[in-house]
Amino acid sequence: MPELYCVRAEFGSYTKYFVEGGYVAIGWIDDHDLSNVKTKDELYPLYKQAHPKDTSNIVIGQQVGQIARFLFDIKAGDYVITPDADTELLRYGVVEPNLSYFYSKDDDACPYPHRRRVKWHKDSVKRSQFSVPFQNTIRSSLTVFYVSQTEHFFEVIGQKELAPHAQKDAYDPYRAVLDSLLELSAKEFEILITHLLSALGFEGTEHTGKPGDGGVDATGELNVANLAKVKIFVQVKRFGLGQKIAPSVVKTLRQSIPSGGQGAFITTANFHPAASEIAVEMGFPRIGLVNGRQLVDLLIEHWQDIPEDFKLMLKLKPGLVRA
Repeated sequence: MPELYCVRAEFGSYTKYFVEGGYVAIGWIDDHDLSNVKTKDELYPLYKQAHPKDTSNIVIGQQVGQIARFLFDIKAGDYVITPDADTELLRYGVVEPNLSYFYSKDDDACPYPHRRRVKWHKDSVKRSQFSVPFQNTIRSSLTVFYVSQTEHFFEVIGQKELAPHAQKDAYDPYRAVLDSLLELSAKEFEILITHLLSALGFEGTEHTGKPGDGGVDATGELNVANLAKVKIFVQVKRFGLGQKIAPSVVKTLRQSIPSGGQGAFITTANFHPAASEIAVEMGFPRIGLVNGRQLVDLLIEHWQDIPEDFKLMLKLKPGLVRA
């Protein structure tokens, strides 16, 4: 099975050059062609020469480790992802087998000279299509890193044949948890999501669901160390598995979000592709979309903060398996 790596492009600033040029790139040792470097140990003196002010062995080790990963660990046939300038999107491609590493300066506006040939897929993929653990992984502060959720990635991009262990009839723990959530009443489910918002760090969370609420079932405010405050307006839908939330439903929620606020739509089901477009349409409040599997991921991550009565009601133990 191919491996999966992330190579960042300065917050997506150079992603366009990566894709147009058919490569992925890094810097660090800008004035030295690394074509003849064969081992990680050979990189240390080159890095120290390029960065004489870096005296910390921890910093040097981390940076050299990333260069070595780029040169030696990433193989032909592996997949690479890189965040787009549009932070909702990821680009992905396959590392080419021929002339994979090359050194190039001043070819284009990308300043990184160490490059690997990549055949990029013509389409991007939305971050929101991936599980919460996958999204957390790609938030790493490193420039070059391995992504362990390879099979999940291949499932999302529609290449399940590259994920041999994802058996069609295997036990699905997500399905078991979602079945438990569907046993809740609509109001119980809304209140559970309100508790989840509190567990996620939102203050003053309130269950507001009632007739004529404009689709808003819960609200809360996230205060990030007094640096920023975000007021969120949440709609939740306890839909059957396999169903998809229509774009018109997401659009209706958007109309209920006041200026300066953001929205979230949380469901046990999934979203129509057009609903994802509506959720991040320019000029309107952003709406975060959380589908059933992502909801389960969040519940697993914050299960210890969910009230005991809901734990008993759902008949689930830590790890979210049936009690």
